Amino acid sequence: MHDLRPAFRAYALILTTLALGGCSGMGSFDWAGSKTAPPDPMQSSAPPVNLAGRWLLSSPGRGQCHMTFGAASPGAIEGTIAPEGGCPGKFFTSRKWTYDQGGLVMRDHNGQPLAQLSRAGSTFEGKATGGEPVTLLR
Repeated sequence: MHDLRPAFRAYALILTTLALGGCSGMGSFDWAGSKTAPPDPMQSSAPPVNLAGRWLLSSPGRGQCHMTFGAASPGAIEGTIAPEGGCPGKFFTSRKWTYDQGGLVMRDHNGQPLAQLSRAGSTFEGKATGGEPVTLLR
């Protein structure tokens, strides 16, 4: 009689590998075995200007403050924000920016959006999540 333990171990290893592969979040498999990709998020593209440097954030009737935007490279699609203080609303919690087809999004220390801005000439204009108008200029 043949020893079936190696075959059972191999079978268990294959099942474990398939089960763990399903937990990876890298898409899903259909029954035919071909991989299907998850839906694509909004396409990212480089901002129309290099965002790295010092900017002035202004909200009419609420105040203004300077912020330093950091970027790993001139064409970066995300980076850091360091507010200087006295910022209107919750903008003192600004820590990150991202840029995609929808425009510039400023985020707080928890990754929550603070404002969505679009390019308007040499500035960016938009609204804070609370609805108040915001302008970002050099």
